[in-house]
Amino acid sequence: MNGNLMVDIRILNDKEALGAAAADLGASAIRRAIAEKGKASIIVATGASQFEFLRSLVAVRDIDWSKVTAFHLDEYVGMDIDHPASFRKYLFERFVEPLGGKVKFYPINAETDAQSEADRLSRVIREHDIDVCFAGIGENCHLAFNDPPADFETEESYIVVTLDEACRRQQLGEGWFPDLAAVPKQAISMSIRQIMKSKLIILSVPDARKAQAVKYAVEGSVDPRHPASIVQEHPQTVLLLDPSSASLLA
Repeated sequence: MNGNLMVDIRILNDKEALGAAAADLGASAIRRAIAEKGKASIIVATGASQFEFLRSLVAVRDIDWSKVTAFHLDEYVGMDIDHPASFRKYLFERFVEPLGGKVKFYPINAETDAQSEADRLSRVIREHDIDVCFAGIGENCHLAFNDPPADFETEESYIVVTLDEACRRQQLGEGWFPDLAAVPKQAISMSIRQIMKSKLIILSVPDARKAQAVKYAVEGSVDPRHPASIVQEHPQTVLLLDPSSASLLA
């Protein structure tokens, strides 16, 4: 298997092993940051690809989570926190609450003025050096909600984006919405350049439906039409796959 030399590609046996590996790698980075500077800042993602990872991460017992600040990647515009598809609801239930609320979490609240919220979060995250970003890759090769063609140039940390149909169909296919019309058309997303500022990027990408996106991300050229391909330019990215998501790699 070739792949891009800048990306550390690891293939695990199944989703549970993939999630455990992501948590182990991330926990080591968090511990190291706390040991070196007394605190850590991280980015956490949502979606079906993150279930096993988050379950493993919150089970880690030797991290002082009161010294950790967490940001998340994206949220739908106009999404009420009580909606089953709300990403901040997802993270409160699977990350913040299992840790007893010790972690300092900055949720994205896009219910009203999305641009003002993007601007607010951009100001906040600029005050933090991100030690590790946990993320996935979308079926259309998106990174966060940076759908193709992604903006590789904006210096804003959070941006308001319009979701393409492939992205919206993925959300429908994962069971978050009853029909396509119910999937929001806009979101607040962390920008590509902000993600790339992370010292370590850990991408958890299981399932055959992601195989083509994985191939684009690591075997093609860096191209806004394949947003996750940007990680080829990152000095420390680990891509964790299962056999089905790795099935199209040369």
